[in-house]
Amino acid sequence: MKLFLIIFIFFFAGKASYAQDTSVLISSSMFNINNEILIAPLDGWIFKEGHSTTWANEKVDLTGWEKLKPTELSTISADENGRVEGWFRIKISLDKSFGEMPVGFKYTGWAATELYVDGKLVESYGSPGDNGKQFKEYNPVHRYAIPLNLEQGKEHLLAIHFVDYISAFPLPQRLKSTSFPLPYKHKPGEYFNSLFSITGPTYNADFENRMYSLLVFKTSIAAVCIIMTLLFWLISFQNAGEINLRLITIFSLSGTIFSLLKLFLLSQSYTYAIYTVVQFFNNVWYLALSGFIPLIVVQALGQKRSNYLNGYFALTVLTGILWGAYSNLFLVFPALAVSSSSMLISIYLIFRSWRSIRGAQWAIIVGFFSVLFFSVILIVVVNNASFTTYMILDGLIYISFPFAYVVYVSMRFREIIKEVKENASQLVLISTEKKALVDRQNEMLESQVIERTAELNESLLNIKATQKQLIQSEKMASLGELTAGIAHEIQNPLNFVNNFSEVSTELVDEMNDEMAKGNIEDARQIAQDLKQNLEKINHHGKRAGDIVKGMLQHSRSSNGIKEPTDINALCDEYLRLSYHGLRAKDKSFNATLKTDFDPSIGKINIIPQDIGRVILNLLTNAFYVVDEKKKSGIENYEPTVSISTKRIGSPSGIGGKVEIKVSDNGNGIPQKVLDKIFQPFFTTKPTGQGTGLGLSLSYDIITKGHGGELKVETTEGDGSTFIIQIPNN
Repeated sequence: MKLFLIIFIFFFAGKASYAQDTSVLISSSMFNINNEILIAPLDGWIFKEGHSTTWANEKVDLTGWEKLKPTELSTISADENGRVEGWFRIKISLDKSFGEMPVGFKYTGWAATELYVDGKLVESYGSPGDNGKQFKEYNPVHRYAIPLNLEQGKEHLLAIHFVDYISAFPLPQRLKSTSFPLPYKHKPGEYFNSLFSITGPTYNADFENRMYSLLVFKTSIAAVCIIMTLLFWLISFQNAGEINLRLITIFSLSGTIFSLLKLFLLSQSYTYAIYTVVQFFNNVWYLALSGFIPLIVVQALGQKRSNYLNGYFALTVLTGILWGAYSNLFLVFPALAVSSSSMLISIYLIFRSWRSIRGAQWAIIVGFFSVLFFSVILIVVVNNASFTTYMILDGLIYISFPFAYVVYVSMRFREIIKEVKENASQLVLISTEKKALVDRQNEMLESQVIERTAELNESLLNIKATQKQLIQSEKMASLGELTAGIAHEIQNPLNFVNNFSEVSTELVDEMNDEMAKGNIEDARQIAQDLKQNLEKINHHGKRAGDIVKGMLQHSRSSNGIKEPTDINALCDEYLRLSYHGLRAKDKSFNATLKTDFDPSIGKINIIPQDIGRVILNLLTNAFYVVDEKKKSGIENYEPTVSISTKRIGSPSGIGGKVEIKVSDNGNGIPQKVLDKIFQPFFTTKPTGQGTGLGLSLSYDIITKGHGGELKVETTEGDGSTFIIQIPNN
């Protein structure tokens, strides 16, 4: 029992000591080259999952807290939504070496955090989503440090409310807070996942100077790359046969994209997702550029590009994709491995062809060794070089190859001009010998051209005459169909006129008899009936006159003058005229006629005889197709043709459109010929039954004469609908 009690006491005593706040003494000698003291990797941190604002206080129950550095936080702590929330605590004190030195706090993670110092909220980075607020991740890219009021020799409690999510990018799965832009210079692994740091008094000023210099440097590099790329593209476009120029242009464009990506990473206007994607392409472009160098070298040396080099380039691109997908951080090993292998392959290719290098090829060789030279210097002095020296060397690496390209292009053009001059002198000799032969051939060609031109002119005149005859034939055909319908239509009002005339004659005799008998009232009644008969005679006479007028308007050429026209009456009249015209030619033809006219349209400005021709043509075609379908012997088929009008657009009717639809339930139009139906001389009717001009003329009348639209909707086997839309100006 005593042994159990001792074990119990030791166990809980160990747990209690495990969760105690331990103070960490910080010295100014811990500042690194960037004037920072990284506190996230220090011992003394404790962590607890969950959230309570009381955990920022100094006196708090530490039961359930565990020793855990911010750099050790992983996806294991995430819930089912990929969210990690908890509190970090550490007690720090500044030793005497700080004196009165002001210090600051720098946070470099994407997670939303809140910094409490001695129980008071000092700064919020993003929004952790408390108190009904929406979660907002923090963008740590190129942020300044905030000042901290820490007294030298006094113990201070740093409590950090930490909310993070697992990155949506699966390779590998990690917290967003582990991804951040690296500083311009670092020791391997030193700054990885640093998160929190204490900064010195000159940190912000130094940081601002570095960022300004870096921005100027990256912008200058990008501008130089853009100008050179445009120059190379122009030269390559003018000399499409020069494969070397084309490869140089592609390489220069790739370098421009790479420099723009690097420049973009200096801004703060992006989210973690955008940053990750940009960093991915940045890594891919870097390795692709490195793998492209041997291709440039071998092409400039005039050697044949082997499949091994093509495979190596594809391998570098694949490596870049895998590297970029696995990590959005700039890992040194893949970049160094690909760059080194590309340099070694290029050196091998150069020394293998050393004796055959001539002229402009030396520019590429000098540019390559310049890049190699400056790269070696940068690797040697990188840990001891100043920021300015680092940027100068980096810039020389960037622009050595492009400037070498410029020299190569200028030297290559000088060689091309020399070759052109030599070829030109030979061409002059050849052209002198052939000049006489060319002159004789020109004379023969001119005479042949004159003869062929005369033949073509004669053929053109014949074609135009034939077109006019066909157009006139189409008009006369539609006039014949209209005349047949008019003959039928005019018979009705004439019958009424004849009948009422005979009745009126009898009424006159009766009225005379009654007047002779002195029956004045009866005579007046008869006179009233007689007046009504005369009014009906007048009405039907005008009806016959309107039909004749319509026939005359349809038969004569259009004067091109628009006039207010009742479009509903026009459609109704041409429907009946077209139907009776076909009935006059074929007594067995029958069809169901349907109308749906919008009475609110009123009169619109159109050329009535032209629109009448269009409506007549569409109706005639509709009656033709339903008749053909009826003759095919389909059971229970009822030929139906409908015409409707509707106002669309403006509710007032002014400034909108008027829509006319002519529909049939025939066989429809095959999709393979649907695009051709408005072409002149195209027809689906058998030979001799159509000129192929009806729909073409109708299309021109609607689109060119009235500024409207003529379109068709069709379903094979179910019928077609022709839609006319005319502006109602």
